[in-house]
Amino acid sequence: MNSHILKVALAQISPVWLDKDKTLEKIASNIKSAANQNCELVVFGEALLPGYPFWLSLTGGAEWNTKTNKELHAHYANNSIQIEAGELDSICKLAQENTIAIYLGIIERAKNRGGHSLYCSLVYINQKGEIQSIHRKLQPTYDERLTWAPGDGNGLRVHPLKNFTVGGLNCWENWMPLPRTALYGMGEDLHIAVWPGSDHNTKDITRFIARESRSFVISVSSLMAKSDFPKNTPHLEKILKNAPEVLANGGSCIAGPDGEWLLEPVLHKEGLLIETLDFNRVLEERQNFDPVGHYSRPDVTKLMVNRERQQIIEIKE
Repeated sequence: MNSHILKVALAQISPVWLDKDKTLEKIASNIKSAANQNCELVVFGEALLPGYPFWLSLTGGAEWNTKTNKELHAHYANNSIQIEAGELDSICKLAQENTIAIYLGIIERAKNRGGHSLYCSLVYINQKGEIQSIHRKLQPTYDERLTWAPGDGNGLRVHPLKNFTVGGLNCWENWMPLPRTALYGMGEDLHIAVWPGSDHNTKDITRFIARESRSFVISVSSLMAKSDFPKNTPHLEKILKNAPEVLANGGSCIAGPDGEWLLEPVLHKEGLLIETLDFNRVLEERQNFDPVGHYSRPDVTKLMVNRERQQIIEIKE
């Protein structure tokens, strides 16, 4: 086994929108396919399980106390994932059986926050099938705040994968300099950026982060078209009335540690995008710039990270 080489799969797929059971089946199928092609890591897009809240911008999501928004939110909550209840156990088992690591974007109904509010979370499962981190998105973006709660720093963690050190952020978190720096400082050299979809998100920042960090950067987006909305979606007619034909066109891509494309953004194509990464490229590019090593001044500027999992009560028996 060459520990310097890592074969990765970018799962650019659409969800079975707001249907967690069918989306889990689709995710499982793609994990098996990636494993059959000898991939060692497979990455899925932001909020793929069970889907991005597209209705917010299509149905007057900011209108207060309306039946439409309440019913859609309840439908979303009913199809979100409660990890403590074992709802990712089947995915963990697949990771273990196939010796494949997984980054998966989910909507989490967090039990430690009462079990009703929703978090946009990025879950890392290692090749032993163990959940190693659950990163709740620090700052939902714009209309996302109408349905997602803000997360905390508990999931700002990196993980060993062969010679690589992997870490990840959700969507526009990737524009936040300090969370990026936190991961760099922990030794990250393979950065995972997950997105709901579209190259307007991925085409600039993927190369920028790679050049800034001198790391490989994998951006994975989902797909979503008007035809992908299930017929049993609450208030479907209202959603479709204002929906464009394509809501998310993909744009999954990979940049190397020099900031140049290894895989340019791929549009309108569903399936696995597979590439092989060579860790030595990281060492080559760190020779002249390392943002947290020889090209840093911790005596002048330093970052504090709070990884405490936030919760509303502390029970002492």
